[in-house]
Amino acid sequence: MILVFGGTTEGRMAAKVLDESGAGYYYSTHGDVQDVQLAHGTRLTGAMELDQMRAFCLEHGIALIVDATHPFAENVHNNIVTLALQLNVPVIRLNRIYPPHDNDIVWCRDYNDAISQLKRRNVDRLLALTGVKTIGKLKDYWAEHECWFRILDRDESRKAAARAGFPQEHLVYFETHGTLALLERLQPQAIITKESGTSGGFVEKVEAARGKGVLILVVERPAYPCAPAVIIEHVNGPYGLRRAVEKLLPEFYSLHSGLTTGTCATAAAIAATKRLTLGATPAVVPVVLPNGETITVPVTYGDGYAAVFKEAGDDPDVTDGIEIRAVAESSDEFEIHGGEGVGVFTLPGFDYPPGEPAINKVPRRMMRDNIKENVRITITVPQGAEKARHTFNPRLGIEGGISIIGVSGIVKPFSEEAFIDSIGKCMQVAKASGAERVVINSGGKSERFVKALYPYLPQQAFVEYGNYIGATLNFANRLDIKHVTLGVMLGKAVKLAAGNLDTHSRRSTIDKDFVAAMLREAGCHIDISSITLARELWDIIPREKVQQFATVVINHCMEHCGKLLPNGKLSILIIANDGTIYH
Repeated sequence: MILVFGGTTEGRMAAKVLDESGAGYYYSTHGDVQDVQLAHGTRLTGAMELDQMRAFCLEHGIALIVDATHPFAENVHNNIVTLALQLNVPVIRLNRIYPPHDNDIVWCRDYNDAISQLKRRNVDRLLALTGVKTIGKLKDYWAEHECWFRILDRDESRKAAARAGFPQEHLVYFETHGTLALLERLQPQAIITKESGTSGGFVEKVEAARGKGVLILVVERPAYPCAPAVIIEHVNGPYGLRRAVEKLLPEFYSLHSGLTTGTCATAAAIAATKRLTLGATPAVVPVVLPNGETITVPVTYGDGYAAVFKEAGDDPDVTDGIEIRAVAESSDEFEIHGGEGVGVFTLPGFDYPPGEPAINKVPRRMMRDNIKENVRITITVPQGAEKARHTFNPRLGIEGGISIIGVSGIVKPFSEEAFIDSIGKCMQVAKASGAERVVINSGGKSERFVKALYPYLPQQAFVEYGNYIGATLNFANRLDIKHVTLGVMLGKAVKLAAGNLDTHSRRSTIDKDFVAAMLREAGCHIDISSITLARELWDIIPREKVQQFATVVINHCMEHCGKLLPNGKLSILIIANDGTIYH
């Protein structure tokens, strides 16, 4: 069982990540103010001291703690680490993402240092954005200088300010006053805030002050208590949190996440650059993902290259386990090239024109964002050409190897996400092929039958939707594809006719009552109680009624599908087991 200490934005993030597992956990907050939605968690409220924490963990079999509390909650941090050491329970510290320490900011060790800095700089008008709990800590300053505190618009906050002796007329509120508006109204010489990270509004406060030429003082966040790495693991985002939970408590998620080829290539490129510029060969390298969080990736080294072995987790992926290499060479500018086993775009419709290596936009940006030096990076995949034959690449017009792809940098073990993304790529290529129509079908068998109707269309105009008919039509609409033909076998067709735009057996089953109603609508009065598969209908519907039944099914399918393509023309074909097509 997992115990989360939350009450913050990071706490909400932790709840969302843990809810993906479908397993239970506990979520503890000091008070009951935070509105957090828990799909599978149990909410606990009220502050817990160390003895209460220990008793709870022992009673409920807590095997992992997630500390998602505020960065300045030092007492809670100390108690959690002490508890972890006493019970030998690992802790994942879910940190915030912190901007760098820019030189135009006055960084303060603590509030006493901040007061000294303010007085040394003769600041007489201060806007404090550090919260009501810090009023007492800054009293030696505001007792002698003009100062405003921005606090939450709550009675308890006003009472706390009154207890500290702070003048009520100098209180301003989060709910009604943004930082920029306050700066314009109050005209302070300086602001003081805490190093609260991006989720704490730090960037907004600093940029507003910079825009007005106001001095910025920041109280640095306290260091997290030290403990062995086997006890404390630090992460700063949802993907890192999930991967840490998968490592420390493997049974919590039934399926585990993996890394995209883009993340693997980026990690290899980082390691190759470190080897070139520093002579260093670290066993793991930090990789900043597109969402700003940082994860660590294991790397290996060979003769002149660094490499990462692709980890797909439990997502079915033919590239799982392949080696992705990077070579770094000195250059006057930053360059990215594809070598052996990396495919080449041969058709339009991608992020880059034909002739470019199949390294997509996000992985290229990841490499540029993670590597500050001007180097020439060449990515190679020794098994790439062989593995590419088992991917969508030949259909997409990517030749010679695999693609280096990935939007988030992490592959969640839900194969439908990867499949739907592939459908989107195929639809883009179909659009770019210039074909007069795009023909979507469920798979190889149905495609063979439908191709006979459109022998003049290029291969790229035929796109497999698997079970995701609704998602595929949505892609067609977004791409403004004007003519779409939907080929569908009867088993999926009767589900689609009932309004199931995703026909996977996990989400939809045959509604026999609805099928019977469609049969009656077609003038067929037959007993279907004994059938288990829709394709059995071909054998029991009277031959003279088959076309009428197919027409009824098509009409019902059109009711649900036609509205997904409001600016285009949709044709629906019912495909029989023997390849006969009804329209």
